[in-house]
Amino acid sequence: MTITFLGTGTSQGIPIIGSKHPVCLSENKKDKRLRVSVLISWDNYNYVIDCGPDFRQQMLKNPIDRLDGILFTHEHSDHTAGIDDIRPFFFRQGDIPIYAHKRVIDSLKTRFEYIFKTENRYPGAPSVKIHEVKNDKPFILLGNQTIVPINVMHNKLQVFGYRIKDFVYLTDVKTINEKEIEKIKGAKVLVVNALRLEPHISHFNLEEALAFIEKVKPEKAFLTHISHLLGFHNEVEKNLPENVYLAYDNLTITI
Repeated sequence: MTITFLGTGTSQGIPIIGSKHPVCLSENKKDKRLRVSVLISWDNYNYVIDCGPDFRQQMLKNPIDRLDGILFTHEHSDHTAGIDDIRPFFFRQGDIPIYAHKRVIDSLKTRFEYIFKTENRYPGAPSVKIHEVKNDKPFILLGNQTIVPINVMHNKLQVFGYRIKDFVYLTDVKTINEKEIEKIKGAKVLVVNALRLEPHISHFNLEEALAFIEKVKPEKAFLTHISHLLGFHNEVEKNLPENVYLAYDNLTITI
């Protein structure tokens, strides 16, 4: 299984439009971050977790022949606003499966009504096949791959993380209860958000992310959903524990 980090930035990306912050002005490619998403591939199947406003750019940078589905974590725009750009895949292969909490599906139906219409559809609109994800119910993707949803809180908003074999992906996490932590333990690779150095109301900061990693003890951990306020990539990474890394856009790992 291969994991490609399509984007590792926070909701505004890096650089932020018009910002003069030194990280936003950095020439290091690892300091330039699109909105957060990953591509997961196995046995010639391709799934993405989240489909934000940079999805088209991400697919041009990391081209795939087929998109077998999208797993949504939650409804915020930096995780969903690129859904219209599934059109090239839809035109080639038909309805694109999506997996999400019912609340997220309802939000998408409101915001992207033309995609979900069953009558009098605009002929250029993409179409999706809906799969509702429930808190305690694993589900199966192509290749007989079992996905375990992990329930976390983004301040007061429920968000799904996902475990696929020995890989766990968590984004927009502030709190997680012990029952859900048990689903994570034993994973070889953990991806988790680390927004910045200062505390934040709805995201782990760096200190909280590192404490969480120490608690669940994966073999390796990668930090994502990063803002410019975390600092320069190279400077932050050299001070991390030896099994913890800053993810960066277009990084690919194999599990």
